[in-house]
This record gives sequence, C-alpha cells and structure tokens, in this order.
Amino acid sequence: MISPFDFSEFYQALNRHGLQKWQKHLQVAVETAVKKPDGNLPGWLATLQMLPELADCRAEIDRRVVSAVSTGPTPAELSAILEQALFQLQPWRKGPFDICGTFIDSEWRCDMKWERVGPHISNLRGRKVLDVGCGNGYYLFRMAGAGAALTIGIDPSMLFLAQFTAIQKYLGVTDTFLLPVGFEDLPENMEAFDTVFSMGVFYHRRSPFDFLRSLKMLLRRGGELILETLVITGDENQVLVPHDRYARMNNVWFIPSVSALRKWITKAGFVDVRVADATKTTYEEQRATPWMPGESLDKCLDPKNSDLTIEGLPAPVRAVVIATRP
Repeated sequence: MISPFDFSEFYQALNRHGLQKWQKHLQVAVETAVKKPDGNLPGWLATLQMLPELADCRAEIDRRVVSAVSTGPTPAELSAILEQALFQLQPWRKGPFDICGTFIDSEWRCDMKWERVGPHISNLRGRKVLDVGCGNGYYLFRMAGAGAALTIGIDPSMLFLAQFTAIQKYLGVTDTFLLPVGFEDLPENMEAFDTVFSMGVFYHRRSPFDFLRSLKMLLRRGGELILETLVITGDENQVLVPHDRYARMNNVWFIPSVSALRKWITKAGFVDVRVADATKTTYEEQRATPWMPGESLDKCLDPKNSDLTIEGLPAPVRAVVIATRP
C-alpha cells in the first residue's frame, strides 16, 4: 500500500521560509516516527485510501467550523463514502470540521478555546508558527486562517496525522503541516519561530522549567509564547501534585495556581507575562459525541458535585498565559 503521508512539500517550505538548516534533522525524525510499529496504522491507511476525490472544494478556515465547501453538488454515493471513511478515523477529539457536508462533531469544541485565545495574541499575519502538541491540526488551520505564513504542528500520534491528512486532502491549505514527532525530536535551540503555542501539554511534562526553557529556545528574540494549561486557585506557592490520577488522566504531574504559573514562566526567562484567560471546562466545550464515543468530561467529574473531579480534586480550570522571549 502506498503511504499517503508525503512530507516533500514540508521540506520545500523549510527552504522557502529560511529554515533549511533544520531539514536534515527533521527529516530523520519524521522518517523514524512513521516507521515505528503501530498495529492500528494499516487500518488508518486503508481508510485514507477510501476517501473519494471531490472536485472544486473551497477552504474556509477563518471561522468556528473549519470547513471544506464544495462549490458544486456532491453525488450522494460519494458523500456516503466520505462520511464512512471519516467516521472510521474516530475518536475525533479536536474540531469541529465540516468536510463537504459531513459534519465532524468532535469531543472538544476547540472553537471556544480559540475564541478565548485569539483576541489576546499578536497578529499572526506573516508569522512562522509552531504548535506543540497540536492534536489533529484544528488550531493549525485556524492559525493559517489568521494569516500565518507557516504553521507547523508536532504530535506523535499517528491517528492525529491520519485525521490531519484526511482533512488537508480537501482543504489544501498551503504551508500548513503536521509532523508525527515528539517534543524531544525537535532540534535544540532553533530560535526559528515568531509564535509558539503549547496548549494542553504543560501538565504532562515531568519538568516544568526544562520544558519552558526549551519552548523559549524555539522562539526568536521578541517571539511570543502562548501557553494553555490546567490551574488551581491559590497563591504563588500553591501547586497541586495529584497522588494518582486527575480527572481520570494518569500522567498529570502538577497543576499550579495562576500566580505560581506566572512566577515559573518569569523565572524561565520570559518577560511581559500576562494571563489572558482562565475558564472552567464545561460540558458544552468537552463532551462525548458519536464521533468520540468514549469517556469524556461527564465521566471525569464527581456526579454529585461538578466542582470536583471523580478523585475529589478541583475540577479542571484552564488558563491562557502569554509571554515574550526577550
């Protein structure tokens, strides 16, 4: 079976955007990643091969539902094949998407987060942007829709790459790429990006200061970090370290207060550290759907008290912090 994962355009884009010095390193990382054994990969590849060819699709990526809009009628038979193929790539955690009439109702209403984040960040027009832990690329498309010149996302999940590949087949957004690599696979001290996003990743990292420093060294001087993470209420000395699981997640290492988080980011060498938003996660924003039928927020909270997780800890609140590399 011919792999639908083709990164040749990505390597060409590195040259166009002055990042060619990193091509060899990234090419090795990508080639290594796609060769890793994954028992589900053959099925996802077969599903991608099922996707029908649809002519004259127009990308609409500057709105809540990232969409590929057909400019002409789509035959019912092709619409059914399209929906079946996309549905087989579940669980769809990030979205929403609408691909030529097939609405992908993802677990997360990522449009709600983007509406909270977007007004507070520097204008993305013409910027080189990296999204660390990008999921299936919903935010990459929104960044491109906001005018970014180059958007690169990294996430080691091959399912997310398959979902991104399916969506991009119909959107065809230029200079927007997802690499199936981990954070440690990036070159050190790239100092290459105008903006770096890291949303929903920080609390999964064992060492917060090592992670913050590495994020800083991905940015050019004057570049901007957008960090979104779980927080608790408290002063600058309060940090929650879950004994076991948090909201059924077993790899949450720490949840600082907003004040502690600001202090950590400042200590890591950033300036102009500011909190743009802090919002409790609601059932409207995160819920199970037919496209993500597994456990979601409702199974992670105390059924008698939605202010607590199932483990008795404070319910998820997510803060967005913006900072600048001096």
